[in-house]
Amino acid sequence: MPESTLSSLSLDPEGYLVNLDDWNPEVASLLASDEQLVLTDQYWELIETIRCFYQEFDHSPAMRPLIKYIAMKLGNEKGRSIYLMQLLPGSPAKRLARIAGLPKPDNCL
Repeated sequence: MPESTLSSLSLDPEGYLVNLDDWNPEVASLLASDEQLVLTDQYWELIETIRCFYQEFDHSPAMRPLIKYIAMKLGNEKGRSIYLMQLLPGSPAKRLARIAGLPKPDNCL
């Protein structure tokens, strides 16, 4: 597979993948780099969790459902807004969905 660059990806005006099938770990790293993030195990754990949410419910979660789902899957310590805000300041649900190759959550500005 040829090496991807951010400019080679089809992104919407807000930087989300147009084709969700274009996502792979390399693309996640490119999107994270665009957000000035380096993906550590903490991020990958959240990426896998939000992708599971999407597979289960067929939409990207807004902040509250995301927190509840993370708490259920990864424990109460990680299922807290403060934890997500430390890793993904601003809008954790939006940023995580983008890096995970998912659509923008409906209820996020």
